[in-house]
Amino acid sequence: VQLQASGGGLVQTGGSLRLSCAASGSISSINVMAWYRQAPGKQRVLVAGISSGGTTNYGDYVKGRFTVSRDNAKNTVYLQMNSLTPEDTAVYYCNLDQWSVGRRSGYWGQGTQVTVSS
Repeated sequence: VQLQASGGGLVQTGGSLRLSCAASGSISSINVMAWYRQAPGKQRVLVAGISSGGTTNYGDYVKGRFTVSRDNAKNTVYLQMNSLTPEDTAVYYCNLDQWSVGRRSGYWGQGTQVTVSS
């Protein structure tokens, strides 16, 4: 399984970005795709996740500003980020957790840099 993230970049405070992450390979129909972020000197934390059934989960600090969605036919997850602030600056990582034949496996993408200028 490979995850290819894209869409990061430099944006001003209040701006928007849309991240995409496409999964390829042997993808189980039962999975959760999620975005995490890691700022310099800080731990990697959950931003938002969405299950193959459409259930979503968000970190408290992004609720109301970010929206996670997915296209199951394309095995792609999106993160629409609005009202960005400098505190959102981080490397954003795509994650896939999947379950198949009672076995759980997880994968990470390469990360995409998001920088919000003040």
